[in-house]
Amino acid sequence: MSDLPAQVVTDILSRLPVKTLLRFRCVSKPWCALIDSPDFVKFHLKRSIETKSNLSLILRCWNLYSVDLESLDNALELDHPLKSDNYVTEVLGSCNGLLCLANSEEDIVLWNPSIRKHRKLPVMPIELPPPEFCFCQFIVYGFGHDVVNDEYKLVRLVQFYGDDDDSFDSEVKVYNLKSNSWRRIPDFPYYLRDVLGNGSNGMLVSAALHWVVTREPKSDTSNLIAAFDIGTEEYRLVPQPEYSDENFLMDVGVLGGCLIIFCNYYSEVDIWLMKEYGVKESWTNLFSVSQPTVIRSFEYLNPIAYSKSGEEVLLEQDREKLLWYNLKNKTVKNVRIRGMPNSFSTDICLGSLVPPGGDGTSDGKKQPAQEKTKMKKKKKGKERDDFL
Repeated sequence: MSDLPAQVVTDILSRLPVKTLLRFRCVSKPWCALIDSPDFVKFHLKRSIETKSNLSLILRCWNLYSVDLESLDNALELDHPLKSDNYVTEVLGSCNGLLCLANSEEDIVLWNPSIRKHRKLPVMPIELPPPEFCFCQFIVYGFGHDVVNDEYKLVRLVQFYGDDDDSFDSEVKVYNLKSNSWRRIPDFPYYLRDVLGNGSNGMLVSAALHWVVTREPKSDTSNLIAAFDIGTEEYRLVPQPEYSDENFLMDVGVLGGCLIIFCNYYSEVDIWLMKEYGVKESWTNLFSVSQPTVIRSFEYLNPIAYSKSGEEVLLEQDREKLLWYNLKNKTVKNVRIRGMPNSFSTDICLGSLVPPGGDGTSDGKKQPAQEKTKMKKKKKGKERDDFL
């Protein structure tokens, strides 16, 4: 390939998975410099997003597991930087190959599992609420990318519940990866709905984070969808479709990069998809799943991803099963993955070269286990680089 123009080489390499690119760094110094360059990292990321390639399914229970989304064959346990026998690691968000992981409010990292580098976030204590608010009701997060300013941000939203059962207060702080610092922003003006009983982290769509909310805790029960724009750091409401029946439990999610609404009528779940973000008229009723005709029994369904053909949607059922739903035939079939845990939640992770450093090029730390492995190699006298 030495006779090929540099632009052609770049184009070819940008189509490869990260694991292959890491090996190719040792081909030559020019290739290593190219693959490590910020421009190539962005080019490879852009191509992966456009082609919907290099995607993995992250299964989280006590530990984290990764499954290739195209093959759905084996679940491989991840040796992530917060792995512990004493804590269940939560995935606070996934964006451009970076996973935001947490064991507690004081132990949060950004980690790229493809290049195995991470960055620990500084601790930011929660401020005490005013005396009239008795306890903390929710602590939720959202992680995303400000495309305009090329900044990765983590949002922490803390909501306090009042003594009168109908008042609340919020504290919102934003972590900026470039500055490696937290700062407080204006309070969240809506009340979070706890749809699943454990608080829901923000769903990232079109550079905004989304939650199901109401205007007040008790007096106003109508479901609204609130969005936080990662770039402008402003709040807004997202228009909803015209429902024929509004007596349902609502949640929001992401499917194929689009915002979706789950309408759970208990005997049936309707999935609405917003084809053009922010445009009310673009809402479409994508499909409905009823019980017991399609699925014998379920309490919760979560659409995760389209199949490569686009004819099926991968569903997570009750955090116990994965199913393929055929959009044309309206039938389901079980997905069996070797090594899959018995109970799990799911996230999608894009394979990328994006480092967890603040400037896009540096200060991502290698995992301790990898450092130990590298030291062992040195002791054995091996004179080769570890490109992980």
